[in-house]
Amino acid sequence: MSSTRQEPAQAELPDRVWTVPNILSFLRLAGVPLFLWLLLGPKADILALIVLVVAGLSDWLDGKLARWLNQSSRLGALLDPAADRLYILATLIAFLLRDIVPWWVVAVLVGREIVLGIAVLVLRRLGYGPFEVHYVGKAATFCLMYAFPLLLLTDGTYTGAEWFRPLAYAFTIWGSAMYVWAAVLYLIQLGGALRAGAPPRLAQAAGG
Repeated sequence: MSSTRQEPAQAELPDRVWTVPNILSFLRLAGVPLFLWLLLGPKADILALIVLVVAGLSDWLDGKLARWLNQSSRLGALLDPAADRLYILATLIAFLLRDIVPWWVVAVLVGREIVLGIAVLVLRRLGYGPFEVHYVGKAATFCLMYAFPLLLLTDGTYTGAEWFRPLAYAFTIWGSAMYVWAAVLYLIQLGGALRAGAPPRLAQAAGG
C-alpha cells in the first residue's frame, strides 16, 4: 500500500484520549518498567512472564474493543505500536544483560528501531503521519511476543528447558527476520513519500 493512501486514513481517526482501548494501552505501557525490574532485579521470571502474557492479551483486546465500541483514535494508533516496541526493547535489554540472547540479535533489532525512528522524523518534516503498521510487522511482533516467554523458559537447568529451546529459537529467527523485512517495506514507502514530496493537501495549502 502506498504512503499517500495510508496517511489520510490515520489523519481521519477521531482525536480522542479517554477511551477504553487507550486506557488499556496506558496500563500496558505502565507495565514496561515493572516487567524490566522483575527480570533484572529479583529475577522473578514467572511474574515477569505473567506481565508479558497480560500485556499480549491486552494488546489483542484493545484492538478488538476499538472496533467493537467504535473507539478508534489517533492516540490509540500511536500507543499500540509504541507499547509493543517498548516491550520488545525492554526484553532485549534484559535478555542481553542476562546472556539469554547474543549481542548481535539485540544489535539488529535495536538498530532497526533506530532506523525507523529516523524515518518517522523525516516523514513528519514532509507533513506525513506515521504509516500504518504492515501485516508483516504485526506478524513479526506476534512471533517475538511468543519467542520471548519461550526464551525465558529456556534460561534454566531444569529438564523442560531443553524442550522449549528449539521452539524458542524458531520463533526468534522467524520474528527477527520478519521484523527486519517490515522495516525494509517501511523504508520503501518512505522512498515513495520522498519522491512525492509533501502530501497533496499541504501542497495545495502552500500554493493557495
